[in-house]
Amino acid sequence: MTTSQRPARTDVSAPAGPTHSAETGRRALGVILALGCGALIAVQSRINGELGARLHDGIAAAVISFGIGLVVLAVLTPMIAPARQGLTGVRDALRAGHLRWWHLVGGACGALLVVSQGVSVPVLGVAVFSVAIVAGQSISGLAVDRFGLGPTGRHPLTVPRVIGALVTVGAVLVAVSNQITRPSLLALAVLPSVAGVGTAWQQAMNGRVRHYAGMALPAAFINFLAGTVALLIAFAVEVALRGWPTGGLPHEPWLYLGGILGVFFIAVSASVVRFTGVLLLSLGTIAGQLVAAAVIDFLAPAHAGGPSAMTLVGIVLTLIAVGIAAVPSRHRS
Repeated sequence: MTTSQRPARTDVSAPAGPTHSAETGRRALGVILALGCGALIAVQSRINGELGARLHDGIAAAVISFGIGLVVLAVLTPMIAPARQGLTGVRDALRAGHLRWWHLVGGACGALLVVSQGVSVPVLGVAVFSVAIVAGQSISGLAVDRFGLGPTGRHPLTVPRVIGALVTVGAVLVAVSNQITRPSLLALAVLPSVAGVGTAWQQAMNGRVRHYAGMALPAAFINFLAGTVALLIAFAVEVALRGWPTGGLPHEPWLYLGGILGVFFIAVSASVVRFTGVLLLSLGTIAGQLVAAAVIDFLAPAHAGGPSAMTLVGIVLTLIAVGIAAVPSRHRS
């Protein structure tokens, strides 16, 4: 009797199929949400870029954008019991040593992204600005995953991941190839490239904080708090050196929505990074951002005009890179 029951145990202990299927479904949903996050960044870039142009000051525009997001989160977080408990969980994780102080300053990288939006988008346009982020974001995402800085731990340097990251870098070179004769624009594209490096780090840190908070809202609040503090310091230095911004506050309400869009982006990305890893989240975000950026620049061209044919080719290459990097790996280091 006992011997005849042993095969039954072997059969019961193999639910690997449904588990793998569920993981694949979560990964696919994470990529879809990452595409939506990217579209939000493109819209936010145009809003913050226009606000920076009106104020004649990209840092001031970033302070307003981040500040509004922080106010929204400061109102919502205390009202929701799980969010308050999440902040307590983060505090306990800090005391226990599971989190370090530098896990909480990912918002400073988000602040750099918002500053680059206010400075670069009015001149480069949303599409070229977006592809400028790709090189830094894709390579940084690859490094963050390799060294296990995100909440999903270490991911090996698999062939699809490396090829996907390299293709995105090639897409950047193609997209800006028509700007070779305009070195000033190429130099301006360095700022969003550096911001792209910080974006992957920000997503990894926010994902870790979200793990101990138990939900995305406390992680978003901590992110916006750190970013706002960093921006206020930068703005104070700028005012001391250059004086107050020369432009007045615009009256159009839509110019103040950038921070609210940022809240959605941070909350969603902090949630889905557990399923996608930092690199795949970064590439999915990039793809959504580039497609939305091309649409925005077609409908409302910036100073640099609508997207060129080479920029569109770069967008297509980036979409291909996302598909390559999304190929699941069977092994993790």
